[in-house]
Amino acid sequence: MLKATPRGRRTLKASNAFRERLAASAQAIGAHMEQVLAGLPDVPMVHAMRHATQGGKRLRGFLVLEGARLHGVPVANALWPATAIEALHAYSLVHDDLPCMDDDDLRRGQPTVHRKWDEATAVLVGDALQTMAFELVSHEDTSPQPAVRADLALSLARAGGAQGMVLGQAMDIAAETAGTPLDLETITHLQRGKTGALIEWSATAGARMAGADIAPLRDYAQALGLAFQIADDILDVEGDSATVGKATGKDAEAGKATFVSLLGLEEAKRRAESLMENACEHLSGYGPEAETLRQLARFVIARKH
Repeated sequence: MLKATPRGRRTLKASNAFRERLAASAQAIGAHMEQVLAGLPDVPMVHAMRHATQGGKRLRGFLVLEGARLHGVPVANALWPATAIEALHAYSLVHDDLPCMDDDDLRRGQPTVHRKWDEATAVLVGDALQTMAFELVSHEDTSPQPAVRADLALSLARAGGAQGMVLGQAMDIAAETAGTPLDLETITHLQRGKTGALIEWSATAGARMAGADIAPLRDYAQALGLAFQIADDILDVEGDSATVGKATGKDAEAGKATFVSLLGLEEAKRRAESLMENACEHLSGYGPEAETLRQLARFVIARKH
């Protein structure tokens, strides 16, 4: 809900009902993830996979479940791709934390996989989680229609690979290596892949499962993904590691171009709010049924971790 502050600025507060729904979604996805992992061998790598997939708000999985609900897809089916996207996201974080990438010691308030185990285990954990994601979207319980499962797998591969998330990460590393500051247009393109591609897939998965038009949720997610990244950049400046659950201030220390460094803190906040409003506008065709997704957009730019 929007509320005026004494200085005329607006703050964004998620309702208790929304927070309860988000928590229930995270719990359901976590339980399903545990069922899947319980079927794997009892070896250290699987223990590390479990560690990597615990915690977090599971926003991407939540998007899958909400998009599915809007299109009449049963939760029992939607849980499979919701768990899949969380597995793929977890893989990306495990690899992102490695010394050859961001070299982080903390993730979600816990030691990163390569710190708790070792680098080789972390690489294998990421590999296993990535392939598990495709196993889950291809599972017959995702949809009785092979064409739907194939479409989910193909679109997820594009979102997660050299046209999406991995491309964005590669662009980010190349810019750091070259020591060349990125301009606003380039960093926007980079983040549409690195952060936005999986968010877009998550939002449209339900429509894909129902054979519906993905355009409204795709457009919603594109604005949401950029708002999410700007909020992340703001947290890196204003947040503290104890609350955020990972190291903060690293971008500024590295001289890395972010939305905050390019726009300034106040303009970045305004840009995030404008993107949030734009995201909500794309949901108009769904009427009040999409209120949870509107609240998610507000939550994304107001979160503290």
